[in-house]
Amino acid sequence: MEQGIEPAIADVFDANAVKAVISRAQPEVVIEQLTALPRDYTHESLSAVAALNTRLRLEGGANVLAAAQAVSVRRYLRQSIAFRAMPGPGLADEETPLAFDASPGVAEDAHVLTELEQRLLGNPRMDGIALRYGFFYGPGTWFNPDGDVARQVRQQQFPIIGDGGGVWSWLHIEDAAMATVAAAEQGNAGIYLIADDQPLAVREWLPAFAQWLNAPSPPQISIEDALKASDADAIYYGTRMRGVSNAKAKRELGFQPRPLEWIVEKLRHPENVKR
Repeated sequence: MEQGIEPAIADVFDANAVKAVISRAQPEVVIEQLTALPRDYTHESLSAVAALNTRLRLEGGANVLAAAQAVSVRRYLRQSIAFRAMPGPGLADEETPLAFDASPGVAEDAHVLTELEQRLLGNPRMDGIALRYGFFYGPGTWFNPDGDVARQVRQQQFPIIGDGGGVWSWLHIEDAAMATVAAAEQGNAGIYLIADDQPLAVREWLPAFAQWLNAPSPPQISIEDALKASDADAIYYGTRMRGVSNAKAKRELGFQPRPLEWIVEKLRHPENVKR
């Protein structure tokens, strides 16, 4: 309230309630960050919320978008995902097709994202912006020292699968917030990939992450063993996922992400990295 913020709570599945809240606020810009993610980063916990997460984005997002249209919002931003690009050489950009032929969960997510982005970007009545964020790290995330992935790494439950060639694109949670503000203020309608400058293969970032946590070196397992312990999506993430380029966000939004924290530490003290 000290900064002129007035919170309002509404059931996102109640279209009338959402419309009433947005109508009362009369905003110029709406930023939609609807998602449902568990505290634990496991196959079981993610599967348990998958249906709710999809419904939240499709049905709940439709209610927010309709309410925004009703009050002639000029700019609408929504959360999207950077790590759904079709596998291939080099870094993906905003024009790269999504991974519709990937593992089942990834492919399904690619279809949902396509529907959400087309719904927004095809709307002639407002400037729609889809922000495809990289993997969040930092306070409150799975990849913080007190997060669930850190717990798994300490217990050697987060292995390198196969050759560890899956490339992850990272984003500090505070950089995500700053990029979102920049897009709200000066972004052009369309898609932005919001990630840092260091897309890294699992075989690079995971050992460095373990070292940063002062944890044991991560085990390396075969794809066959990974299938017994997990699912095809985990193998996709570990071996096939493609990194992304943030060139457009840097050019148009002035986006300047910080270096990945545990890689900075590795470069400072390479003699301490476990081999």
